[in-house]
Amino acid sequence: MTLYNDLILRFAEPADCDALFKLVKALAEYEKLSHAVTGNAVALKEHLFGSQKYVEAILAEYTGQAVGFALFFHNYSTFLTKPGIYLEDLFVLPEYRRQGIGEALLTKIAQIAVQRDCGRLEWSVLDWNEPAIAFYRRMGATILDDWRICRVSEELLYQLGSKK
Repeated sequence: MTLYNDLILRFAEPADCDALFKLVKALAEYEKLSHAVTGNAVALKEHLFGSQKYVEAILAEYTGQAVGFALFFHNYSTFLTKPGIYLEDLFVLPEYRRQGIGEALLTKIAQIAVQRDCGRLEWSVLDWNEPAIAFYRRMGATILDDWRICRVSEELLYQLGSKK
């Protein structure tokens, strides 16, 4: 069963930030990373709609309730000399999965990438998240086994940034 007839996908608006941040916390809980959530809806709103816009979000609504989201930003491929889209998060509440919402969100982000003449759409997936990996493969994604994510954060980021 799909919810396409009653599903609304739209760009998030400032009034959506509380609902959007609740979905972020639900994602963190699903990924067993609730302890890593240190942000808040106010900061999210500033990054989505402030003078310096860092991210964009698509909200999935079913019967007026926020049930999923996709949060993304632009990156750049020097090899393609084209912008790309990095999908930071794609999440659907567990009780609404397997109804076409994730597919609709991913398709919407792909359409945005095509409209903006992007060369790629990329994202990461946790290696234990077999349902998501299977879903992404069904959607045509290639899982890049030979690439690893590198990260410097928190105290180590400040240490690196303060080197002269």
